[in-house]
Amino acid sequence: MKITMIGTGYVGLVTGTCFADLGHEVICVDIDEKKIENLKKGILPIYEPGLKDLVERNAKEGRLSFTSSIEEGVKNSQAIFIAVGTPQDKDGSADLQYVLAVGRDIGKYSNDYKVIITKSTVPVGTADKVKAEIIKTNPDADFDMVSNPEFLREGAAIKDFMNPDRVAVGVESEKAKAVMQDIYYGIQRAGRPIIYTDIKSAEIIKYASNAMLATRISFINMLSELCEKQGGDILSVAKGTGLDSRIGPRFLHAGIGFGGSCFPKDVHALLNTLKENDCATGILNEVIDTNLRQRLRFMDMITDKIDVKGKTLAIWGLAFKPKTDDMREAPSIEIINHLQDKGAKIRAFDPVAEENAKKLKQFNDVIFTMKPEEAIEDADALVILTEWDEFRSFDLQKVKDKMKSPIIFDGRNIYDLEKMKELGFKYYSIGRKSVE
Repeated sequence: MKITMIGTGYVGLVTGTCFADLGHEVICVDIDEKKIENLKKGILPIYEPGLKDLVERNAKEGRLSFTSSIEEGVKNSQAIFIAVGTPQDKDGSADLQYVLAVGRDIGKYSNDYKVIITKSTVPVGTADKVKAEIIKTNPDADFDMVSNPEFLREGAAIKDFMNPDRVAVGVESEKAKAVMQDIYYGIQRAGRPIIYTDIKSAEIIKYASNAMLATRISFINMLSELCEKQGGDILSVAKGTGLDSRIGPRFLHAGIGFGGSCFPKDVHALLNTLKENDCATGILNEVIDTNLRQRLRFMDMITDKIDVKGKTLAIWGLAFKPKTDDMREAPSIEIINHLQDKGAKIRAFDPVAEENAKKLKQFNDVIFTMKPEEAIEDADALVILTEWDEFRSFDLQKVKDKMKSPIIFDGRNIYDLEKMKELGFKYYSIGRKSVE
């Protein structure tokens, strides 16, 4: 199958590359000419484990190519995926201007039957809007619309594509369904579940999934505050709750709240859609409020325990989650800014997100280090904001020896309380007893 992927951001680049690895001929299109030239040289705009090797191999074998010409992509493919950004608008809704602009371009250059697939995360009804733009531009265009939302976790995106929990495909015709079955034949052959439904249901599935996961995170974070006040242990509470087969353990990890490019934006977009349709919004309002409250509680924990003015605080972890360099909506931004406003000096380390962090104006006064041990040298306290595996296994005695004061504020609950007590740390985490 000849496929065009319009948009080479996280979703477009990963999905297009994986389709090529399944044997399809894929053209990745982006209007950013510099990004396209870099991709042709093997320079990727994102960090994702295993992606660089996959891009290089499929490009070398001729299944994956890059261009800044939308016309070339549209005219030379039967299946066209729209994978451009849908940033959050001022009112919380998804900004669809880029998606609709692609619809007009497709209409302009369409030369035969096409299947147009929305891969971008979009609110219900967007496929209808794209369809209207195509017809407005080219009333004679021969095409079908499909909704095929993505469910890729940053840091595990290739695995998620090749071994998905499910693939959701919303179609409006048997002809379009046959094309999608061809595209996903390699996945279906491996026995992974592919759900075919109507387009609007597929559009809702994406937002429903992310909102449910965000709700689980906020729910366990809500209980972490109760544990702190009553002397409970949120790890035990989460384990005891998650062992119920009806609930399960995933996304029941207390911390400093969710961030990233998906959960905050998608929860707000679904909330906005519910409001537009006069539906109840109470649960999602609480999800958002609890997420913000959790971050504020952690900041207060730090400033309540130590006077940070003039102190040097080491930060481990900047990205919103491990195995990615994504700084979008990362809790580290707000937390570091708050500590700086209180007079703290910040030294930070992240294994892969440093370059993206340096681009943020909020981090102008942050000192970045090449190694985690450099960040903690003579530090008055260590603040852990991302649960990278290397932090879990770091020599804690070495940490104590290097620090001016053995104080750790752990926003991700990565260390054992008894071990921290034995080593003589003052250790403050989320939803657990303090070690002092």
